[in-house]
Amino acid sequence: MEDQQNHLALYRQMQLIRRFEEEAARAYAQGKIGGFLHLYIGQEAVAVGACAAMQKDDYVITTYRDHGQALARGMSARAAMAELFGKATGCSRGLGGSMHFFDAEHHMLGGYGIVGGHLPIAAGTAFASKYRGEPRVTLAFFGEGAASIGDCHEAMCLAALWKLPIVFICENNEYSMGTPLTRTFAVDDVTARAPGYGMPSDRFAAEHVFQIRDRLKVAIDRARGGGGPSLVEIRTYRFRGHSMSDPGKYRTPEELEAKKKLDPLSKTRSELEAAGLADALAKIDAEVDEEVADAVRFAEESPEPGPELLEQTTYKGEFAR
Repeated sequence: MEDQQNHLALYRQMQLIRRFEEEAARAYAQGKIGGFLHLYIGQEAVAVGACAAMQKDDYVITTYRDHGQALARGMSARAAMAELFGKATGCSRGLGGSMHFFDAEHHMLGGYGIVGGHLPIAAGTAFASKYRGEPRVTLAFFGEGAASIGDCHEAMCLAALWKLPIVFICENNEYSMGTPLTRTFAVDDVTARAPGYGMPSDRFAAEHVFQIRDRLKVAIDRARGGGGPSLVEIRTYRFRGHSMSDPGKYRTPEELEAKKKLDPLSKTRSELEAAGLADALAKIDAEVDEEVADAVRFAEESPEPGPELLEQTTYKGEFAR
């Protein structure tokens, strides 16, 4: 039986991401966050399960929907929220915003705003690990909307050819922005392409954080052991629109409610309640609420990037310091 403390720890991570995203949505509606905001609500178990299967020195590279991976990897809620607020205390010093979270300390090498454009970067990161003889694995997250982008094919072809230590994780949330799978895929299986690249694959629906952790660990261990890359498709679902500007009217309320009944976070909570851990859950929820509230206060009180920071990051040569 899974250790209860570990179960609670993974619940806490998922709950932190959920509450962080909910408060980010509130701050966006209040005009405190500008630009784009892509929320991870509903997909938390994927990031948490994946990071639980990784080792400390492994790398994460993902898309513009990057808050969940960043928090699961260890980024503080303060640094994440301050970045959304465009403050100098943010993880990218307030210059990246929602789509460009970086955290070198925790080997979170980015959110990227260009669909599929980060996958060759992920392959390059894995190449560097192999070239240096480092036992590191790169996890590259992408959505099904990126699966038909040329950069995706090129990255996977090279990764397989060079047997790079990388796991490509397709978070298939069923809608490429607002376009359903039936209008984007002739074959409803991203992993059907894996044999053409010459790599093993796995495909499953996100039902439980342990399930995600354990199945991804197989691919991660294979990559670390020199077995090359894998393509893993995880069927998940986002409960909000593609971004805050998307009302999500392309799906029915009935579909959304049916999917919410399958929410891995709710399932984990129900299991822990059934195990007699209601008091521990209440304590975690209170701690998470305070952590997120503190992050919002910190972001509101932090300074905006000044001319000295903007000069360093805009100019080079005689203007650089």
